[in-house]
Amino acid sequence: MSAAPTTGATTWQPTDKWLLGIVLAVINFWLFAQTLLNVIPGIRGQLGVEETLANLAVSITSLFSGIFIVVAGGLADRLGRAKILYLGIWLSIAGSLLIALTPENLGGLTSAMLLGGRVVQGLSAACIMPASMALVKTYYEGKDRQRALSYWSIGSWGGSGFCALFGGLMATSFLGWRSIFWISIVLSMLALFLLKGTPESKAEQDPAAERRFDFTGLIFFILMLVSINVYISQGPNIGWLSLGGIALVAIFVVTGLLFLQIEVHSRNPFVNLKLFSNGTFTGATLSNFLLNGAAGTLIVSLGLVQVAAGMSSLQSGLLTLGYLVAILATIRVGEKLLQRFGPKKPMLWGSMITGLGILMCSMTFLYTDQYIVLSVIGFTLFGIGLGFYATPSTDAALSNVPDSEVGSASGIYKMASSLGNAIGVAISAALYVAGQAMDPALIQSWGLFIGRQDNVALRFGGAIGLLFNVLMVVIAIASIIVTVPSEKKKDSEKTQHDEVAPPPIGN
Repeated sequence: MSAAPTTGATTWQPTDKWLLGIVLAVINFWLFAQTLLNVIPGIRGQLGVEETLANLAVSITSLFSGIFIVVAGGLADRLGRAKILYLGIWLSIAGSLLIALTPENLGGLTSAMLLGGRVVQGLSAACIMPASMALVKTYYEGKDRQRALSYWSIGSWGGSGFCALFGGLMATSFLGWRSIFWISIVLSMLALFLLKGTPESKAEQDPAAERRFDFTGLIFFILMLVSINVYISQGPNIGWLSLGGIALVAIFVVTGLLFLQIEVHSRNPFVNLKLFSNGTFTGATLSNFLLNGAAGTLIVSLGLVQVAAGMSSLQSGLLTLGYLVAILATIRVGEKLLQRFGPKKPMLWGSMITGLGILMCSMTFLYTDQYIVLSVIGFTLFGIGLGFYATPSTDAALSNVPDSEVGSASGIYKMASSLGNAIGVAISAALYVAGQAMDPALIQSWGLFIGRQDNVALRFGGAIGLLFNVLMVVIAIASIIVTVPSEKKKDSEKTQHDEVAPPPIGN
């Protein structure tokens, strides 16, 4: 049964309408904000912005979400999860409004409003994701919580599956691409209405504990991530081994080491590294980072067919229709697999199916018609795999941390989602561009790429960018095998603990 928190003299229980409000809040990032992955090539010329700025606009939202999501999770624990959730929804409205009103060909003003809106959307996601996950854990228990997390996953994974198709549909319709963000505003208002009256939830705090915020850790964390993101995304322009490129890598390494040193010795760390002493949480979070990094598959594969095959954003988005249907159809299957087998097996099965799907999308050496068929099948397998993986991974991450740390743990878990997305997209796009510099004559000499030969460098770059995503899935599988215990082993450890541990006092 769902939990029944008490507020004042009344007992409150979550309803399906309330859960719908949570899903709508979550979907505003994964569905609407992520549409730029497919839409940006078509609107860049209309807005009059350079390609480098357009690419930055794609990745900056996930980057800011990843940077600040742990901060927001900690604030949710201390100030109130409902408060931070409402703040995130209002920020979503503000960010969407800035993008919807972005003027065309006005230079600095256009760039400022586009990037500003994307930054605000990232901050919105940073607030919404950990706060909503913490509220779900607080107000649901057992199978009800697993069901609620499945619907939460429909908002995140399902939204990411629909974003390419939805963005392409809106951008090519008479409504235009700006309608994407107007619709986002309307659904945000509906979410606020459905969530009205949510009782506040906070983590229990020790009044004697020092609660100074770790600003030093946050600063080094920002410097670390921004430096590596700029290096990855701008490497082809500034030069991978140029003085500027080497300086960015040096900043990343130094600030990363300082960040780890500070977090290990801080009483109130920005990122609670002690949570990673739990193998299940570590495996769920690391594999979540890597599988979200596989979002680079979308930007490379869809961008490739738009350039090489002359498809529109809508036509390329249709290739992902099977992804959408599959992920929506299998998320509840993943929930049932979790209940029967525990988290490890469905996480592994899902990752393997996802890897196979991406591998099929990597076969850019074929004829266009053949590649399109394989892409449709590949994206469908991609969706099935993520559907199997989503709920078991989320439940594994949240069920293995203390209640007092659930906001921070949710923040770290979803930080992995956002940073994986940002870094995966940036690396995949960079490899896609770098691969195109290969000598076409050398590629042709291999005799591997059939069909048109005037675009072999483009197709080779696509293959390199996509195979990188396969590699990330392989590493995710390895991380699950090593860190997540099997149910049998877990039950054995629990039995041994019960035999030697004294009976608990109270709750």
